[in-house]
Amino acid sequence: MKKILISGATGLIGKKLSRKLFERGYQVEILVRSKPENKSDFTSYVWDYENGFIEDGALDGTYTFIHLAGASISKRWTEAYKKEIYNSRINSAQFIFEEMQKQNIHPEAVISSSAVGIYGQITSTQIFSENDPPAADFLGNVCTAWEEKAHQFEKLGSRVVCIRTSTVLSEKGGALDALKKPIELNFGAVLGSGDQYFPWIHLDDLVSIYIKAVEDVSMEGAYNAVAPDFVNNRELTRKIAAQLDKKIWLPNIPKFVIKAILGEMSVLALEGSRISSRKIENSGLQFGYDTLDKALADLIT
Repeated sequence: MKKILISGATGLIGKKLSRKLFERGYQVEILVRSKPENKSDFTSYVWDYENGFIEDGALDGTYTFIHLAGASISKRWTEAYKKEIYNSRINSAQFIFEEMQKQNIHPEAVISSSAVGIYGQITSTQIFSENDPPAADFLGNVCTAWEEKAHQFEKLGSRVVCIRTSTVLSEKGGALDALKKPIELNFGAVLGSGDQYFPWIHLDDLVSIYIKAVEDVSMEGAYNAVAPDFVNNRELTRKIAAQLDKKIWLPNIPKFVIKAILGEMSVLALEGSRISSRKIENSGLQFGYDTLDKALADLIT
């Protein structure tokens, strides 16, 4: 069996991806901050990139390394937390690269999470593709450095794929829970102008992209992980409400209110552009949930 080593395997994406890869016959092993109390199908190894520690044997025989580790961007962006967002992605990747160099480990592939935030948190008429340059804002800089660290693994002879992920919609946990809650309580409202686009992807489709990146040796470089259905915040809010059989009766929440509550991270709610899915579709991936209506019908029951 081919060994796949995963960082961030206990998160929303990592849990489902680990299980799916295991079911496909891979030897899935995971990097963790502490040993799990319950028995698992996956061998786990403790690592601490901040203190330069990784348990013996963690990297041995790695066929593919999937780097999902990273602090959530959904907490208030204080200066200290912005450093954590950055370091948890970039410094952790650097640590694994240096350890693989020391131990003479040469994975066939390294698949790194990235984000569509690389294009900048703006609302524009442009449809961004993988060929567009990165933005110079906070998330643009984080994603640029994130991908640069991933491409270092090419020095080890690895095929490198960067999955530029949009907002992930899932049945439990993640963004959809936060979006649903005020609507369920009859306090749902459109944010700001409502014109800002909301790039999204169903968790199952995102997992399919990662599996394809593992198995399709023709995949290299960056791929947008985003559904082909363009929706803005106004449409998103109304579609969630319709699926919940609720009505939106409150006026739009003004931008200044959201900025006062969320601070700098308010850009996540107030800005958003369209992101192209053409490259991943041209690679042969077929979306199971290519429209928001399909995704919400599956996830909201």
